[in-house]
Amino acid sequence: MNTYRAYPITDEFRMPGEFEKHSATIMIWPVRPGSWPYGGVEAQKVFAQIAGEISKHEKVYMLADEVHAAAAGQRLGDTAEVLEIPTDDAWARDVGPTFITDGKDVKGINWKFNAWGGDYDGLYLDYENDDAAAVKICEALGREVCYAGDFVLEGGSIHSDGDGTILVTESCLLSPGRNPHMTKSEIEEKLCDMLGATKVIWLPHGIYNDETNEHVDNVCAFVKPGEVVLAWTDDENDPQYEMSLADLQVLENETDAKGRKFVIHKLPIPAEPVCVTEEDLAGYVFVPGEDVREAGERLAASYVNFYICNGAVLVPQFGDVNDQTAIDILSGCFPDREVIGIPALPIIKGGGNIHCITQQVPWS
Repeated sequence: MNTYRAYPITDEFRMPGEFEKHSATIMIWPVRPGSWPYGGVEAQKVFAQIAGEISKHEKVYMLADEVHAAAAGQRLGDTAEVLEIPTDDAWARDVGPTFITDGKDVKGINWKFNAWGGDYDGLYLDYENDDAAAVKICEALGREVCYAGDFVLEGGSIHSDGDGTILVTESCLLSPGRNPHMTKSEIEEKLCDMLGATKVIWLPHGIYNDETNEHVDNVCAFVKPGEVVLAWTDDENDPQYEMSLADLQVLENETDAKGRKFVIHKLPIPAEPVCVTEEDLAGYVFVPGEDVREAGERLAASYVNFYICNGAVLVPQFGDVNDQTAIDILSGCFPDREVIGIPALPIIKGGGNIHCITQQVPWS
């Protein structure tokens, strides 16, 4: 097994921006009882809808284990190719490979996965299948694997502009459950080495009560080089207010890898908190050592957790008064793409959203 600075990645290879052309999207069929209540029926309906929308523009691969592969294939029809690869849950962004390209070849980075914190504050104890998924995906797609050694990272904890800049949050990457043996500067060097970047911008926070230790893809995202959306609330009594304000102050005082000041679009969070209900709670089946939800628990709902595919942007919708505002703002950011609202309550009840369940494969 390769170790630190395994490759090293050459200057030609980089992590493209999500808004650049894809060859495919990877997803995972949701079945884990502790994430998807009532057998995942509602979640599977939304996953199939998302796969259908993406398949209008690019190929979709859906992972499923041996037990569920046939049912997934029957449900998805010709909208996705089912890959029989076992996982422990359905977060393709975090357990799948992060793909890099030199414009001619595409390779996949295999980060170490420890269920968002391992023994320190991980969300479940058994994650061997998740940790093995990235290599199996690369093998299925015929892509070479770049090993990151024992460096713990999830795909949702990084955002690339494709032009040398990586966004992360301090709350996640400096969590004691990730890489406590490394300094901040060492983590930054590792990211630049592996992703072909030259600058890492550290935002202090993510979304309030995000159980991933506040992944960046839930709070801030590139819409193109030099331009971002930031989750926002004007309610000073909301705990998200101070968190987003601290992120805004960093962005306003930073430049990207090319020296550009950021254009920042404030994207409101839902006006009403999205919380676990008693009815939801009755549908989960938790195993020992798994993070257990509670009725009334606030979930980390954010419109920033959208996904950009080749011809469309898929945006979470929560049945909230800010749903349409989010669509309108993102339509202005992506004038050449169709911006589509997706009913996202069944996904957020699992702990994440549309960006968390998708992973792009760049065009080569």
